[in-house]
Amino acid sequence: MSQLYDRYAPAVLGLALRITREPADAEEVVVDTFAQVWRDAARFAAQRGSVGAWLATIARSRALDLLRARGRRTRLDDSAESLSGIEPAAMGSPAPSPMAALLADERTRRVQAAMATLPAAQRKALELGYFEGLSQTEIAERLDEPLGTVKTRMRLGLRRLRELLAPLGPGSAA
Repeated sequence: MSQLYDRYAPAVLGLALRITREPADAEEVVVDTFAQVWRDAARFAAQRGSVGAWLATIARSRALDLLRARGRRTRLDDSAESLSGIEPAAMGSPAPSPMAALLADERTRRVQAAMATLPAAQRKALELGYFEGLSQTEIAERLDEPLGTVKTRMRLGLRRLRELLAPLGPGSAA
């Protein structure tokens, strides 16, 4: 489990941060994701996708659950927060090795480059779904497009990304 965490936690944190836009919430998502992985490890099916994809799916679900819960609960007033002036103690984590950081940067560049090759409509639908947490129905409403069109764009975009990013998968030299 520690090897799995060491390898994938930075990517899970990056995805969670992109969705939640709050470092503390993103860290909570990482903890929830790996707790679920621990509980549900037997449910992983390699024929359905890579470990990284499985983790990303779980992390995305946990992040969206957190955002929905945040929307339902009331927050403390900004004035109360500003009055406290107390910053929570940061939990330190070991810095990634230079090689791990380099590989993560390269992977990020490749994913961004792959996203840039998608037609704008596919890219926008995927960004709204995966980074803003919108459902396909909400995406269709926001873009004023038929639901079937949004579903097709997302499916085609994901298929193309899978093809472009296959070299980054497990067992590849890239």
